[in-house]
Amino acid sequence: MWEALTDSAFTRRYWFDTEVRSDWKVGSSIALVMSGRTTDTGEILEVVPPRRLSYTFKHEVDEDMRNEGPTKVVFTLEPWGALVKLTVTHEGFADGSKLLDGISRGWPAILSGLKSLLETGKVPAIPPAALGIEGFE
Repeated sequence: MWEALTDSAFTRRYWFDTEVRSDWKVGSSIALVMSGRTTDTGEILEVVPPRRLSYTFKHEVDEDMRNEGPTKVVFTLEPWGALVKLTVTHEGFADGSKLLDGISRGWPAILSGLKSLLETGKVPAIPPAALGIEGFE
């Protein structure tokens, strides 16, 4: 699971062709690069392999979302017998946040793809337009 969250060979398969670029050290930068375009950036806040990862998240493409302040993403991985329980929190949105709307649609699709990939080795094709996120088609 840790590798699936931190290795672009995995993330490109389930995260709409998104690479995660970082050296995964606290204080380092992170960039989410979708099909060659940097869509989101941030700073690594916490790295505890293979249990916890957090970073700030700032959208870079849509002007309204780019003008919102950074938010925080936290991945917590817990052993659950032969399974791993993954909890994802994304917090720190301003009132009326346009980013929150997109994030609320994106994370379920991303995590569904991750689950399918890890369980079956395949990811169902979800067209970005199906998420109804303005500008993500």
